[in-house]
Amino acid sequence: MSRLTVITTGGTISTSTGADGVRRPTHSGADLTSGLDVDVVDLMAVDSSDLTTADWDRIRGAVQAATDAGADGVVVTHGTDTMEESALWLEVTYAGKVPVVLTGAMRSADAPDADGPANLRDALTLAASAAARDLGVLVCFAGRVLAPLGLRKVATEDLSGFAGEVLGTLHGGVMLTAAKTRPYLGDLSVADAPRVDIVAAYLGSDAVALDACVAAGARGVVLEAMGSGNAGAAVVDGVRRHCRNGIVVAVSTRVPGGRVGASYGPGHDLVAAGAVMMPRRSPAQSRVLLMAALAAKLPIADVIDRWG
Repeated sequence: MSRLTVITTGGTISTSTGADGVRRPTHSGADLTSGLDVDVVDLMAVDSSDLTTADWDRIRGAVQAATDAGADGVVVTHGTDTMEESALWLEVTYAGKVPVVLTGAMRSADAPDADGPANLRDALTLAASAAARDLGVLVCFAGRVLAPLGLRKVATEDLSGFAGEVLGTLHGGVMLTAAKTRPYLGDLSVADAPRVDIVAAYLGSDAVALDACVAAGARGVVLEAMGSGNAGAAVVDGVRRHCRNGIVVAVSTRVPGGRVGASYGPGHDLVAAGAVMMPRRSPAQSRVLLMAALAAKLPIADVIDRWG
């Protein structure tokens, strides 16, 4: 029998609906795992939109404590709003052999058709599977095994919740159908990562938001560009100014599908101004990669070429 640890952080999987009709975390780890033979760590009980980057270190510390104590697998329950960010930070900083599986829910725990219990059972099955050993961090949701890199929340109601690279399924057992490469960047603490912000470009946008982020201390900025990586001349001018001063600007897009590249004039101008293109990652995951690369003092272009 595998020894499994469940680390709870809150999220929809732990919520119930109050008299005001609002869902808030109320269910403890003991509630979620009732009848299951697992160890439980109630780390936090928050909506994942309330998490801060410092909480990544708390989660990672709890994972490390569980594996040090002999856990054969670890499951982290997490809200879906920021799961793609937490999962990727854990992925790029965790080198252990013990599987770490993130899961959550789209419906509250008190819903008559709650999806959380099935997702949790699947996550525990995956964490206990020998097939998951040495695969690092995984996401288990709606009967699928997903890679953290490339994960993106694409629905607020549909039970699938996420799009991303599907590594396998859980329907009566674990069936992994794709290989996984671990994008490990180092044994990093978020305390060593500089501030990195996300700035959106849109019709008529200027450099005011970009300037404000840099003034607030950002050493890196992800530009959520339009189309395949485009922004107006005023934004390009701002990027040029800040890149000259050593600020790293990575260009992603607000478009859910397709690659980013300097294939149009404005995108070409951004690269000429000193920005780097993040070809495949969402703005949220681009920020995580940029934070980790800066914390690890790795060449940004190398990290993007391999994992961006």
